[in-house]
Amino acid sequence: QVQLVESGGGLVQAGDSLRLSCVFSGRTFSMYTMGWFRQAPGNQRESVAATIGSGTLTYIADSVKGRFTISRDNAKNTVYLQMNSLKPEDTAVYYCAAKGQYLGPTAMRDPLNFNLWGQGTQVTVSS
Repeated sequence: QVQLVESGGGLVQAGDSLRLSCVFSGRTFSMYTMGWFRQAPGNQRESVAATIGSGTLTYIADSVKGRFTISRDNAKNTVYLQMNSLKPEDTAVYYCAAKGQYLGPTAMRDPLNFNLWGQGTQVTVSS
């Protein structure tokens, strides 16, 4: 069974940094499109970043562009979300998601296109 486990969340102050990790348990990680999504209470789940299996195509949401970076290490079956200059509005549960196929630039932004999800990790940014 494929399983995704996120880690790295926590309570930080505005301006701080965090790096989230998502470990993929299973085989053929490199064929999976991976995404990071977040959801705050009362809000829709929104795409933060995503990357195709090779890592050569990425998407970064405008709200975090210039501050967040997605990367993956296929040798470690891990995708990362580096979050810098955190703001209180970044507070949310962050989820790692996977789809076992290529997703294009638009499709990789839509959470409905992902069928595998981690349990989420809480990121709280105080002002």
